[in-house]
Amino acid sequence: MGQKWVETETAGCDLGDARLNRRLGAMLEALGERPGKSLPTAFQDWSNTKAAYRFFSNGNVSEDKILEGHFAASALRIQATDGPILILQDTTEFSFKRSAPEKIGFTKVSTGRKLKEGRYQKHAVCGLLMHASLAITSDGLPLGLTAAKFWSRAKFKGTAALKRKINPTRVPIEQKESMRWLDNLRLSTELAGAPERCVHVGDRESDIYELYCLAEELGTNFLVRSCVDRLAEDGGTTIAKVMAEVQSSGTHEVRFRDAQGKDHRAVLSVRYATMTVRPPIGKQRKYRHQDLQIIHAEEFDPPEGRAPVIWKLITNLPVATHADAVHKLEWYALRWKIETFFRTLKTGCRIEELRLATADRLANCIALCCVVAWRVSWLTMLCREAPEASSAAVFTEAERRMLELATPDRKRQEPRNLDFLCQSGRAPRRLSRPRFRRATGDDRHMARLLPPRRPRRRSPYRNAARHLWVTASQIGRLPKFLGHFPGSGPSAGRAA
Repeated sequence: MGQKWVETETAGCDLGDARLNRRLGAMLEALGERPGKSLPTAFQDWSNTKAAYRFFSNGNVSEDKILEGHFAASALRIQATDGPILILQDTTEFSFKRSAPEKIGFTKVSTGRKLKEGRYQKHAVCGLLMHASLAITSDGLPLGLTAAKFWSRAKFKGTAALKRKINPTRVPIEQKESMRWLDNLRLSTELAGAPERCVHVGDRESDIYELYCLAEELGTNFLVRSCVDRLAEDGGTTIAKVMAEVQSSGTHEVRFRDAQGKDHRAVLSVRYATMTVRPPIGKQRKYRHQDLQIIHAEEFDPPEGRAPVIWKLITNLPVATHADAVHKLEWYALRWKIETFFRTLKTGCRIEELRLATADRLANCIALCCVVAWRVSWLTMLCREAPEASSAAVFTEAERRMLELATPDRKRQEPRNLDFLCQSGRAPRRLSRPRFRRATGDDRHMARLLPPRRPRRRSPYRNAARHLWVTASQIGRLPKFLGHFPGSGPSAGRAA
């Protein structure tokens, strides 16, 4: 992948020093060329690796400043598209093993084996949490991150006892971690510049009444999965009781894969209604009621051994017909795209294998890898949705020439589109065959992209071709392992 995309993603970054800005671009380019490699391998030599370590530990560098340019580029891509923009929100955890875990922090308390006295052994898991917002089109093409937050926890003792004494619904939202959902909604809406186009999609953790009120205040839209059976109408009933009396408007079929990669098909009975949703009792003086649309989709006759698919959605978007309800179900199915992004970040970039010692250094490195993970996800979806697109959208002219040199003779006549590069990337073993023409001119610099290897009687430009084939293989192989996730298609769903 060429340097042009790196310049686009870093143009809006200002680290306060031109040398830091240049180093940021060089590091992003190196990580983009070698995703999943260790930092010394990605940066090729010790001087660049040491410079990267100094960059991550620099007090003037933060994850917000690193992602500032990417956020600006995401805003430009949003403005260049038409139609609604789905902004997916979710939280993920990164776990690490350290001899000094207090330098990073903790994410949760894990339950281990059972002790002799009958109690279970518990220990705090070292790691970081990240809450991200990913903007995608209604077709599922990722446009980039619009907000991100990193944090860790330092204390767990006494929190369970505190919940037994204090009603969580009475605690102000500003004092809870749930505030991250509202912060990302506000930042993403401001970044997009068109609140009426944004649809903020979240799972059951985002079922927060303050989020509904904030969306109304900003003039934007939301589509979340319900977690709480809220008060409805005049306050004497609940959403579940009202929906139990609503007749089904029709059916909707979803296809998905389970954790083992097995294909499933589910036929859902769809019901929808508009009703008045009231805030929790402890917050009724502060927040007013809202008229929202409720969509319930429940599977007919689920097979044995699998939990039924049950979706209960709440939205402020208009739902007047069965087609509108199905449309919102299809949009919610696209929420799995952010899970795919997290999978790419963890498996493709191998974040949890980083050996950086402090939380700040890890957050800076993860922020840089987020741009790479988005780039890989974008390439994957672009190849799926537009296989006939020109390869110039992905590769530079020098890289396209080098790929042409590496193409076997029997494939010379095939069109050089994205689908050709993806299919070619699935078979990198062909690199071992000496079928490459000699590179000349501007193509010679590509031979220095990989570290030197022991001398062999092969073409001196074989390493450059290998690098570009591996780049193409990142696009070609990703649809394979990303396809194991449910919701990988525009009409797929996820089992509850």
